[in-house]
Amino acid sequence: MRACLIIALSALMLAPAVVQARPVAPPAAVDRATANQALTLGREVADWQLAHMDGFDYTHFHRYTADPRGWIQGALFVGLAAFAQRTGDPRYAQAVRAHGVAQGWGLGHRPLHADDHVIGQAWLWAYSKDRDPAQIAALRARFDAILAAPPVADLAFIDGTETQPCQVRWCWSDALFMAPAAWTGLSQATGDPRYAAYADKEFWATTDYLLDKQEHLYVRDSRYLDRRDDQGRKIFWSRGNGWAYAGIVDVLKTLPADHPSRPRYEALFRQMSDRLLTLQKPDGCWAPSLLAPEHAPPETSGTAFFVYGLAYGVNHGLLKGAKYDAAVARGWAALAAAVQPDGKLGWVQQVGYAPDHVSADDTQLYGVGAFLLAASEVGAR
Repeated sequence: MRACLIIALSALMLAPAVVQARPVAPPAAVDRATANQALTLGREVADWQLAHMDGFDYTHFHRYTADPRGWIQGALFVGLAAFAQRTGDPRYAQAVRAHGVAQGWGLGHRPLHADDHVIGQAWLWAYSKDRDPAQIAALRARFDAILAAPPVADLAFIDGTETQPCQVRWCWSDALFMAPAAWTGLSQATGDPRYAAYADKEFWATTDYLLDKQEHLYVRDSRYLDRRDDQGRKIFWSRGNGWAYAGIVDVLKTLPADHPSRPRYEALFRQMSDRLLTLQKPDGCWAPSLLAPEHAPPETSGTAFFVYGLAYGVNHGLLKGAKYDAAVARGWAALAAAVQPDGKLGWVQQVGYAPDHVSADDTQLYGVGAFLLAASEVGAR
């Protein structure tokens, strides 16, 4: 078999031309996969992506992808930094540093937009190794300016409007990956608690607004608070929840052990983890629309974020029990099956804000970043 049966059948149904994936162990056997297997696949995926940074004709949304300080490349370099940390491979550390030098360790052009802050998390990783103040100077100046005049805005999205006034704050679930860990990470790096305090306040404002308290899942933004699919189900976008779930993990990585809000983050993490376990499909993936598993393709960006979080929880004692190990194993098997023989990661839903079509050959840099985060935690087991 070139891939697990379910993925192969999904490919035949959903993609006009399917690129075969590598052979992998069946899900029942993936718990025997070693850390070396995860790290080997991570290297192949990282190497393919780094070799394809001079043009993005293999993606949609070329203009956004090509932005070296934007959220798409930012998510890639966050994953690459974590993978460099796990492997100790100087090639990946150098790739992060080279990108930082090329960009002058700068951020995106929108001062308040979370998407233009995420690249700062990669700069913080470089700073943790080099202790060069220049690596976080722009991030610190940006956040100091925000602290001096905190934005005030309602968190509601305005339907039909491209530029959302609420995005001066974290009014969409993706933002919980893009920004909070940059703030808590800057407190960790500088010893200044003001940054983490700001992140804590804004994170919980967003969570109180967008988290469905019964489902323990995030709606992507306020437009989805009342929307339903054609079967009357609530719409919880897989990657949108993946952004938030991975964002919680990254806050936990950078928040002091004695921070007064840490128990609240850990409780939220456990609640989401338990809900996600009930939504994992038999093929190991999560559906693009989490409550709509029927005929769902094996989408990898949301799945990779969920595997990252679950593996982190197991590795750090937050999630205990065979059911979590099994979920990580099934999820990792599905991710491994989506890696093509040359290292290209497939089945990544393209840029969007809701569940959508995805095919076997679809890839994107944020999907690679999520895969490398997952590999970094599975590789530590």
